[in-house]
Amino acid sequence: MVVVKAVRPAISCSSSGFDGGQLVPLHKVSFVNLTLPASLLSVRLSSRNNAKLSLVQSTKESSTASTNDRAAVFSGENLHQIATNGKATNIVWHKSSVGKVHWQEVLQQRGCVIWITGLSGSGKSNLACALCQALYSRGKLAYILDGDNVRHGLNRDLSFEAEDRAENIRRIGEVAKLFADAGIICIASVISPYRKDRDACRSLLPEGDFIEVFMNVPLQICEARDPKGLYKLARAGKINGFTGIDDPYEPPLNCELELPQKGNNCASPCEIAEIVISYLEEKGYLQA
Repeated sequence: MVVVKAVRPAISCSSSGFDGGQLVPLHKVSFVNLTLPASLLSVRLSSRNNAKLSLVQSTKESSTASTNDRAAVFSGENLHQIATNGKATNIVWHKSSVGKVHWQEVLQQRGCVIWITGLSGSGKSNLACALCQALYSRGKLAYILDGDNVRHGLNRDLSFEAEDRAENIRRIGEVAKLFADAGIICIASVISPYRKDRDACRSLLPEGDFIEVFMNVPLQICEARDPKGLYKLARAGKINGFTGIDDPYEPPLNCELELPQKGNNCASPCEIAEIVISYLEEKGYLQA
């Protein structure tokens, strides 16, 4: 139930939200204070068609402007919610009429995040590139968020201290979510050593759309590979807080895919990519 608490004439009004681009006569406009319960599904201001409604503010009491001779219909889920999120205040979420479902129909695929985690040298970036190539050859749109690449730009202000590492993963997770919302298959290739940070990224997406791929390669094999020479520097004490040496890596407990390496037998990145492709096909991500 919606209770109209007060109706008063507008002191002044511009033409925004109304047809014609001219000032609306004073006697044609009223401001209505509405108390809107959380369970509200819809509100109807009945009169005629071609409604125009301008929401001035929305908190517990929402003020709406309406013309005397027009009807307005709006639903509770579309009300502008002025919110505070972290340090951001007085922000409003603006919903587009073109959403994830529409882009998935255009792309003929389902947006998701493939989160490749593992130690440095486990083959994350190689798998990401091979997977992206495999998807491209199938006519699917994908994008890679590589841990090092992201630190060249978006996250260049972050160090490798624990707090900055958490922020690094948070930002990558938020960007990955945007790609998935656009119907794109986003491949995040990042060490992401802490479970809580990976789980926080998982929580950003609908169930099933976060696909955690664990490159389960033992430390001794990763260190023997040492493609960037970082393990050698860490062992020499020239790099502090290096994952696997003097900072822990917390392996996933319930990942969607675990890709282990046993002994010296190492599948090629292309072969591993096909395992991920098979999972995507099985779950229906390669079709709308």
